[in-house]
Amino acid sequence: MIAKMAKYDFVLYAAQSEDFIEKLRELGLVDITTTGWEPSEEDRQLLLDIEGHAKAFEFLRNFRAEEGRCKAGAKPFATGAEAYEHYAAAHQQATALHAEIGRLEKTADELRPWGEFSPERTRLLAEQGIVLRYFFTPKSNYDKFEAQWAERYTIAPINRTESTVYFVVVAAPGEEVTLDAQEMKTPSMDIREAERRIAEARKELSALDAEFSRVAASEKLLAAHAASLKEQLQGVRVKATAQQAADGTLVVMEGWAEKETSDKVDALLEQYPNVVYLKGDPTPEDDTPVKLKNNWFARIFELVGDMYARPKYGTMDLTPFFAPFYMLFFGICLNDAGYGAILALLGTWMLAKNRQPGMMRQAAWFATLCGLTTVVGLACGSVFGMNLKEYFPSVPFFDFQGSFFSIALAIGVVQIVFGMMLKVVMISATVGFRYSLGTLGWLLVILGGSIAGGLPLLNPEWVIPFYTTSSPAFYATLGVGAVLMLFFNSPGKNPLLNFGLGLWDTYNNLTGILSDVLSYIRLFAIGLSGGILATVFNALADGFVPEGSGIVVRLLIMIPILLVGHGINLFMSTISSFVHPMRLTFVEFYKNAGFEMSMRSFEPLQKIDNSENK
Repeated sequence: MIAKMAKYDFVLYAAQSEDFIEKLRELGLVDITTTGWEPSEEDRQLLLDIEGHAKAFEFLRNFRAEEGRCKAGAKPFATGAEAYEHYAAAHQQATALHAEIGRLEKTADELRPWGEFSPERTRLLAEQGIVLRYFFTPKSNYDKFEAQWAERYTIAPINRTESTVYFVVVAAPGEEVTLDAQEMKTPSMDIREAERRIAEARKELSALDAEFSRVAASEKLLAAHAASLKEQLQGVRVKATAQQAADGTLVVMEGWAEKETSDKVDALLEQYPNVVYLKGDPTPEDDTPVKLKNNWFARIFELVGDMYARPKYGTMDLTPFFAPFYMLFFGICLNDAGYGAILALLGTWMLAKNRQPGMMRQAAWFATLCGLTTVVGLACGSVFGMNLKEYFPSVPFFDFQGSFFSIALAIGVVQIVFGMMLKVVMISATVGFRYSLGTLGWLLVILGGSIAGGLPLLNPEWVIPFYTTSSPAFYATLGVGAVLMLFFNSPGKNPLLNFGLGLWDTYNNLTGILSDVLSYIRLFAIGLSGGILATVFNALADGFVPEGSGIVVRLLIMIPILLVGHGINLFMSTISSFVHPMRLTFVEFYKNAGFEMSMRSFEPLQKIDNSENK
C-alpha cells in the first residue's frame, strides 16, 4: 500500500535556513521538494567527490581482498578529507602507471623478436650515413622473395619464428626501400631497456600500496567524510530550490511527511522559532513523493516494481497483487526442480550471510521464494533434465510439452482480467464508480467470453450448463458489457460522442488484449527451451562415454560436461525467468490494471549513517 502523506509549506528567515535544515535532518521525517534543481560548477564538484568516495570504498574492498597488499599497522590520516586527497592522488598515479606498464608491455612484445641491441650505436651509424630499416613478414613470403630482395638491398635476418621472419635492410639516408613486408618504426630502445622500465614502473606501483594502506586504516574517517558530503548535498539542493521572498529575507519551502509521523514534525515546528507553516492534504496536481508500506511478503517484490517505477500517489500499489503471479511465472519459466533447489539453497546461504535488513537480504528472500516455486518442475517430472516418468511410471506427472500451451494463454487471461478488476476498484476509489463503467463493460465481455468459451477449450468437462456461448445468460452479459463500454466510457459527454469513442476503443482494446494474451506464450516457450537444453546436455555427456566403460570412467567423463552444461543452462534460464515475468508484469499487467507511475520517491532529510558508505 501507499503511505498517506501530509503536505507542509514552511516560511522562515533566510538566515535560519541552514539551522532549520539541520533540525529536519536530525528528525529524519521530512522530504523537502527540490524539483528543478540544476547543479552549479561547485555543486558538480561536490557530486564528483561523492562519487569518488563511493569508488574509493569499492577500491579498498578489493585492495583488502588481495593477499599481501594491505599493510597491517599502517598509520591512519588525521581526517577523512586528508585520506581522500591522498587516495585520489595515489589512485591517479596508479592509473597512470598501469597505462604506462600496458604501453611498455606492448612495446616489449614488439621488441622481443629483435633481441638485444644498442639504440645509441644505431643512431651513430645513421649519422655516418648507414640507416637500418626494420621489417617483418610471414616466413613463406620471406623465403619466396629473399634472393630477389638480396639482389637490390643488403638484408640481414635477425630472428625467425614458426610463422614470421624479422630482418633489417641497410640503406642510405632517404633511400626508398620497396618490399612486400611490413616496416616498423626504428626502435628507440631494445628489449632490455623496455623490461627495465616495466620493472621500475611496477616498483613505483607497489610502493603506492603503503599509501593505500594508510587510506584503508582511515576508512572510518573516510566514511564520516563521505556522509558529511552527502548531507552537504542535501542542504545545497534544498537551499537552491527554496523560493526567495521579501527581497531575500524570507525563504519558502515545500515539505512532505508521513501522516502517521506528522505529529512529531508538528511538535518540532511548534518549538522552532520564527517559522510559519501550513499543513494540508496533497492534491492531484501535487508531485507527492511515494513511500510503500507493505507486509513482509510484498516488500520482497518491491525490488521488482522499483525497476520500473513507484505508483503515483493516490492510486493503488500493485506490488501485493503481482507478487504471487511473478513467483508462479518464474517457476514455470525455470521449470526444473533441480535448478530451483540450487537457487533456493543459494538464497538460503545469502540469508545466513546477510542477517541485517537491507537490499541484500531482500534479494536473498527473493531468490529463495522464486527457487521454491520451481516445484512446477517437480510436478512435470523434470530434475536436472532427467525425466522422472522413466523412473516412476506410476506417478501421473504433468505433461508440460503437450498441455501447457493453452494453459499459458489461460493464465494470461486470468492475470489480465484480474488487472482489469483492480482498475475498476482503483478508478471507483479515486474519481468515482461511474468513471469505471467503461472498463467494467470490457471486464464483463472478456470474463463472460472466457467462462463460456474458454473453459470448454481447456477441458470439455468444465462446461457450465447454464452459461454457454448459446445461453441467454451469456448474451445478457455481452449486452450489458457492450452498452457500458459503448455509451458509458466517458460520463457527462454526449452519448453519440461516447458511442464513437467506444467504437474506436473497441478496435484498440480487441487488438491490444489479443496481443497481451498471446504474450503469455513466452511462459511455455521459455520453460520448454530450458528443459530441452537440460536433456541435451545430459545426452551429450552420455554420448562421450565409450561403450563398456566402468563407473569411474563414466563419472570422470560425464561430471565435467554436466557441470559446465547445466551451469550454463542454469545461468541462462535464471536470467530468462527473471526478465520475462518482469516484462509480463510491466507491460501486460500494469497496462490492464491502469498503473500510473510516480516520478518521485519519499526521501526524507536525515543524518547519513557512516556504515552506508563502507
